Amino acid sequence: MKHTRRNFIRLSSLATMSAMVPGFLHRAGAMVPSGTRGRKLVVIQLAGGNDGLNCVIPYRNDHYYSNRRAIALSDKNLIPLADGLAMNDKLEGLAELYDAGHLSIINGVGYPNPNHSHFRSMDIWQSASDADRYVPTGWVGRMLDANCESHLCQPHHAVEIDGTLSLALKGERVKGMAFRDPRTLRISTRVPLISRIADRYQPNPEDHSYLEFLYKTVAETSQSAAYILEKSKVHSSKKEYPPHDFGRRMKQVAELIVSGSETPVYYVSLPGFDTHVLQKGPHGRLLKTYGDTLRVFCDDLKENGRLDETLVMTFSEFGRRLKQNAGKGTDHGTANCLFIAGGSLKKAGVYNDVPDLAIADNADLQHTVDFRSVYATILSRWLGADDEKILGRRFEMLDIV
Repeated sequence: MKHTRRNFIRLSSLATMSAMVPGFLHRAGAMVPSGTRGRKLVVIQLAGGNDGLNCVIPYRNDHYYSNRRAIALSDKNLIPLADGLAMNDKLEGLAELYDAGHLSIINGVGYPNPNHSHFRSMDIWQSASDADRYVPTGWVGRMLDANCESHLCQPHHAVEIDGTLSLALKGERVKGMAFRDPRTLRISTRVPLISRIADRYQPNPEDHSYLEFLYKTVAETSQSAAYILEKSKVHSSKKEYPPHDFGRRMKQVAELIVSGSETPVYYVSLPGFDTHVLQKGPHGRLLKTYGDTLRVFCDDLKENGRLDETLVMTFSEFGRRLKQNAGKGTDHGTANCLFIAGGSLKKAGVYNDVPDLAIADNADLQHTVDFRSVYATILSRWLGADDEKILGRRFEMLDIV
């Protein structure tokens, strides 16, 4: 192949966009990362800092109402759960999963020395690092590193339905892949230059040059794109998902899972939760989109016999302050609720109490569960991975799966 400067630049751009690292894909037959047991994890990120206190409401607590006179939910807007808690009525879909025993609500999830910055707090959640450490890899990416032999790892073992790859899916040796549409992804890899590389490439373990890395990355991009497109054609869901981009993405995940895709981890985001001003209406609409979509998604998997092997974790980078602000919204906070949905929960329902609301004016809620305990439990008990190796130390296990 002629190594022109133009070709080199094009290949470098593709390698950057593909967000992948070497992993030889020319072998026949698919292999999932060892230890995942064929189970699936779907991670949903509510981006912007979801107000958990208006999702899971301590409706018998006077502090809730005295601090939120304009945005507190009245009895007519509540779905009672248990232990003095209720759910926002816009989360009717989520409440149906709760009633069916397919939902666990974990309150007070956070980390020590919390950060109020969207970007930094999201980095902490996605890397699973301490607040004072900067880690360039994500917790899912490190699972891929730990559970795969380098010559068998495939980028589509962790996929994000988006245009860019989140830190959570980036390992040191193995990275996941991001795409919005399987067909568009495949078309982007079928230009003549990329096709020639993908068709002719043979790995050279002794060659550690950047050009060798580039060729491997391009070949893997092409072959992973072909695999995803092939699997996307196997099953077409007949379920009616909410007419929203988030609904489309979750439908795509369901179709891949039902099709038998070997991908163990899927990542999807729903943005818009930075509700500083006039929170009540926009927040309610977002919650309805989320709850209705998750209900359809779980029904879809259940009807196709896949819900028992799937776990859905929903998180946000932080919660909001207890006290509303002058704009009838809420400011960046700390501890928050986290939802776990699936067909094989060990403990469904409300897992623990909300944090103490008897706090100083406009102070942060104190976390009672470290988010890495949730990760450790999922890694070890659901995906069969070495949680201590991946997270760097031992965290308390939760009795959820």
